[in-house]
Amino acid sequence: AVVSTQVREAVVSTQSTGVMCECYTFDDKPHPTNKRSECLSVMDRVAEEHPWFGIEQEYTLYESDGITPLGWPVNGFPGPQGPYYCAVGAQNVFGRKVVEAHYRACMFAGIRIAGSNAEVMPSQWEYQVGPCEGIDMGDHLWVSRWILCRVAEEFNVVVSFDPKPKAGEWNGAGCHTNISTLKMRQDGGMAHIITAIEKMSHKQREHIEEYDPKKGEDNTRRLTGRHETASIEQFSYGVAHRGASIRIPRQCDNDGKGYFEDRRPASNCDPYSVTSRIVRTICDLD
Repeated sequence: AVVSTQVREAVVSTQSTGVMCECYTFDDKPHPTNKRSECLSVMDRVAEEHPWFGIEQEYTLYESDGITPLGWPVNGFPGPQGPYYCAVGAQNVFGRKVVEAHYRACMFAGIRIAGSNAEVMPSQWEYQVGPCEGIDMGDHLWVSRWILCRVAEEFNVVVSFDPKPKAGEWNGAGCHTNISTLKMRQDGGMAHIITAIEKMSHKQREHIEEYDPKKGEDNTRRLTGRHETASIEQFSYGVAHRGASIRIPRQCDNDGKGYFEDRRPASNCDPYSVTSRIVRTICDLD
């Protein structure tokens, strides 16, 4: 797929500049919806830790009616999950032109996009942004979401970030967040990874409340302990464990250093809230 002339001009033209702004009230205070201001303050306090993030943004593409997932039968269902993950073939993949146009637009715009893949539920996709340090993670992810929605317009497709777009035997959509500090990336870093995870185990409720816009209500539909999730009621971690709250990658376990993955954030989370909450916990800010 190519980026259309209209998208190139509206989104990634070298003759124009896109600006993401913070929202403030009339008396020059951060608006309640402005989570960036607090996140920036947190990241400034831990700058010497050099926190790196990588976020895996999942989303679902819909027909223009906003009701029917792209490629699904109207008022019906496709075959069960299994053949769609990282798939090829028109019978398994719906919306690749949107995905590839978005990827190219992000690269043109300077977003630190790192990959993309078809997900478990048909018409569900994921792209990865990072590594980004500190406040840059939220900045890059928010702009990438805007670009995705703008690109999808060109294909008359609707983007949904709902964390459980279809009830039943269908995977939900997350925003898995990978995190490391400088000490975690250095030799012997696994001890720091385990320490950080243990700290997070004592703040399950606080994290869940920051991991979707409705303080856990959206994630309740997704974090059931099924479909590659841990229960919202329990905290767990493990190596290469897709059913855990936090997963330590196999390679990091072998290397004894690296990063860990928090699998709980919902696809519609505010990345400023997520990264800020993680840093506040693992760096003992509260």
